[in-house]
Amino acid sequence: MRDGGRVPASGPAGKLARGIQRVTSTALGPYQSAVIRIGFSATYLLFLLREYPHRHEMYGPDGPWQWGMAEQLIGNNGAFTVLMWSDSTVWFECVYALAVLSAALLMVGWRSRTMSVLFMVGVLSMQNRSIFMGDGGDNVIHLMAIYLVLTRCAQVWSLDARRAARNAARAADGPRAVRDVVGPVLWAVLGSVLLVATFMDGLGGTWWMPILLWSVWAGTGAWWAANRFRPDGEPRTLLDVLANLAHNATLVVIMAEVCLIYATAGWYKIQGSRWQDGTALYYPLKLDYFTPWPGLSGLFASSALVVMVLTYGTVLVQVAFPFTLFNRRVKNVLLVAMIGEHAGIALLLGLPFFSMAMIAADAVFLPTVFLVWLGGRVTLARQRLFSRSAPEAPVAGREPAGEDEGEAPKHHDGAGHTLVG
Repeated sequence: MRDGGRVPASGPAGKLARGIQRVTSTALGPYQSAVIRIGFSATYLLFLLREYPHRHEMYGPDGPWQWGMAEQLIGNNGAFTVLMWSDSTVWFECVYALAVLSAALLMVGWRSRTMSVLFMVGVLSMQNRSIFMGDGGDNVIHLMAIYLVLTRCAQVWSLDARRAARNAARAADGPRAVRDVVGPVLWAVLGSVLLVATFMDGLGGTWWMPILLWSVWAGTGAWWAANRFRPDGEPRTLLDVLANLAHNATLVVIMAEVCLIYATAGWYKIQGSRWQDGTALYYPLKLDYFTPWPGLSGLFASSALVVMVLTYGTVLVQVAFPFTLFNRRVKNVLLVAMIGEHAGIALLLGLPFFSMAMIAADAVFLPTVFLVWLGGRVTLARQRLFSRSAPEAPVAGREPAGEDEGEAPKHHDGAGHTLVG
């Protein structure tokens, strides 16, 4: 029933109305999406830096998977990679440098929408150039790089959030709007590159890549125009609603993706005889390729009880995790167990980047209270570090900096959800 055209505060209609209001007016999980942004960009950045001496053999002109072979395969599967635009070594170096730079800037949250697109381009270009070089962690990074483009992942813990708060403070001091020069320049340059790539048929053979890139480019142009000419009008509100819906839907997809990864891995393990008898983890601990610390691996492998507990525990955690999402406490316990499992894989089996990618994916389920507490501890540690290294003399009329100085602003208009920032 309606009273005067208003939705009642209680009952199914009221709950539905509040749910729709929350989904459309708020980008949910700001801290979780920030951790995903930082985690995956840092993982790929460290990977690119570690493989820098071997980049030509892995993805470049000196690799066993030669440019002609890659061209033939990509011609059949329609994968997207800008490395196939030219077989020049100079072009490869430029693309590799762009991938490193975009990963670093996305990690700190500078022009996050732009960097998320460039980060996706870098990840897809490298992996699709030499598809036989990847593992399970690379597949996760591949998917998450695409998802990050659709999220508002720089609402907190980013340079975009800090810039938005600073611009809001300046705008409050006077009616004159704060002008953004870098954003329109990036938008124009990337639009020109996108136009040339479209006409040169350089966006791959899939239908979704051109649609995604052009939609993001056009949407951010509309966002800039709305913020510039109608900041309080209906076009700005509509764009904000669409951005929130895209973010929230993508966050649900990421959660479902993580659950699918664990459920699939767990149920496949159950079908294996070595996992059934509890000896599966013994064999990788005896392989030289997976034993960076032979003494430590041998210590674990020497105990049949430890091997059995780790084997059965791995299967149990992976199979049970999707079903624990309905109970917060049990979910948090298994989440800690899974993060510990991946830390152990990084240490014992020498797979640090796979583990980092999976821990970053697991972060989507971390409690907000814990992430806020963690951010406060990091902020406090940073303030203490800088106060010791560079003490600041007190300024008359200025309040001393407290623990909350590094917290994210309450409103993030334009931060982390536009191509031009």
